[in-house]
Amino acid sequence: MKEIKTIGVLTSGGDAPGMNAAIRAVVRTAHYYGLNVKGILKGYKGLLEKNAIDMPLRSVSGTLQSGGTILHSARCAEFREDAGVERAKQNCIEMGIDGLVVIGGDGSFRGARDLSLKGIPCIGIPGTIDNDIPCTDYTIGFDTAVNTVVEIVDKLRDTSQSHNRCSIVEVMGNACGDIALHAALGCGAEAVMIAEVPHDLEKDVLVKMDEAMRKGKTHFIIIVSEGVTGERAKDRKMDAFQLARYIEEKTGVETRATVIGYIQRGGKPSAKDRYVGSMMGNYAVKLLKNGIGNRVVVMRDNKIMDFDIMEALNMTRTPDLELLRTINEIS
Repeated sequence: MKEIKTIGVLTSGGDAPGMNAAIRAVVRTAHYYGLNVKGILKGYKGLLEKNAIDMPLRSVSGTLQSGGTILHSARCAEFREDAGVERAKQNCIEMGIDGLVVIGGDGSFRGARDLSLKGIPCIGIPGTIDNDIPCTDYTIGFDTAVNTVVEIVDKLRDTSQSHNRCSIVEVMGNACGDIALHAALGCGAEAVMIAEVPHDLEKDVLVKMDEAMRKGKTHFIIIVSEGVTGERAKDRKMDAFQLARYIEEKTGVETRATVIGYIQRGGKPSAKDRYVGSMMGNYAVKLLKNGIGNRVVVMRDNKIMDFDIMEALNMTRTPDLELLRTINEIS
């Protein structure tokens, strides 16, 4: 691989708190080693449009605590085609970009893989609130999203308790229920449902509510991932509001639904997301500096390491059944 003199960095897919920490680390680490950095605006779309800016050392000052992504993000169907990837390669050459750091999810990594195969070494950094990338234990943005949900549910519980209500809370996570599971444990939800694990509404919710009411409980929190009730759910039998009406009909408990939505993706990143984003950004630059590309930076057992992109993309994830059992035992 040729000598790396200029590194490009972009964010792709959905924004996630902590992405700016990763961008900042890429810029600061690159300059520490005497490398130049170009920020690609609006993800792969910006790469195809040669929409890039120089990022000197001070360009990332004051960004560590900011949510979202200072480089912006956009979907890019054209990049899924070989012609689009070839054009991106030529644009990198014309802009003097020798290697690229891509911050995003699985779809972003597929683009990084394709560009690596064209001769532009790429390093992927997992940035998505869903925590749904199999090769890593943790994705940037997840901790902040869970904290946001817990804060919101704590407020909802105040109202549920005051009015003896049941609150159905739909959280993000279409194919991965990690936000639902961690939030359910963190806010003491009485029940949780995720798409990856078959659920029995009668047994998992109604029976539990009945037993709790007989012991004097008067209010409830039920966390549901959007993979169960959301618009993109594969086997959705009812949305969150229909579920609330059904539970109210069956139990007699006044029930309301709250769909938290995109608020989960915003806000100042937590200390953990700032830490992980910074560590991954630093690691990614050192891989490129040492002539290594076509890798994904991951966190495994609280250690930062890397995998081949192809190996990473072929991994499968399984839900945390032990966490689900713990929730059911202590709810």
